[in-house]
Amino acid sequence: MAKNRICVTIIFLFHLVGLIGFTIPSLAVLFIALVPWHLLLMLGVVIYSHDAFNGRFMLFAAVIFITGFMAECIGVHTGWLFGNYRYGATLGTKLLDIPLMIGVNWFLLIYATGVALRRNRHLTNKLIRIFSGALVLTLLDMLIEPIAIHFDYWHWLGGAVPLQNYVCWFALSALLLFIFEQFKFKRQSIVAPALLIAQFVFFAVLNLMY
Repeated sequence: MAKNRICVTIIFLFHLVGLIGFTIPSLAVLFIALVPWHLLLMLGVVIYSHDAFNGRFMLFAAVIFITGFMAECIGVHTGWLFGNYRYGATLGTKLLDIPLMIGVNWFLLIYATGVALRRNRHLTNKLIRIFSGALVLTLLDMLIEPIAIHFDYWHWLGGAVPLQNYVCWFALSALLLFIFEQFKFKRQSIVAPALLIAQFVFFAVLNLMY
């Protein structure tokens, strides 16, 4: 469909532009300031591409947003989940010291991963999809962490990312993917998986540059 082609083009074009902006020192400050707007654009693209946008989809988005946000809130204020960390300024407006965009980010990652695995006709077992998706997202977090620290997304006490972070990232991803499975969305387009691929490429290239 033309709509899906447009959405995929927007995803890869804006990630490419962002990649260029992040790697040119004179542009980096501007592009860092645009990170929240980039996430909102990706949110709009995903919502636009979703087949049968309705109350069920809105409920799913709200549940993922709130659960992800609350997990981060517990993590930041107690250190029980991911370890001792704090958010910088890059992700924008905060509530209770947690950027609102972190809930949006959790939604985008869970939806993209859930749809990508649902599109694989060989992954018919729900538990395997959940485990595989949580593993994929943990691998993505390993790429994100060095870049996030460098560009003031968040910072860890002592500077090192604890193993606890990856364990809890895997567990939270599995929980949120379990929620995704309960909504039983019918097979969606390639748009959301394209976003997941773009994220991997974006952070992988930045890791090579920094």
